[in-house]
Amino acid sequence: MSGTDPVIELEVEIEAELTASELSRPKESAELPPSKWLFDPTDVQREEVGLRALLGAVEGLEGDSRSRRRGTGEGT
Repeated sequence: MSGTDPVIELEVEIEAELTASELSRPKESAELPPSKWLFDPTDVQREEVGLRALLGAVEGLEGDSRSRRRGTGEGT
């Protein structure tokens, strides 16, 4: 293991997946006939929503771990 925080590594991975999802342009694909789709635009949008929710959870974990390291207990 590289010694970096696994929560930060997870956050970076999720952000990369979100970028890839956004670059797939599901709205433009939806205008094409379904036979031309590489991916169903609805599935891409659904995955993006899930990734954003996961990113929010990871960011929450990251904030919690910072509070514990400081030992302040702020925000509780």
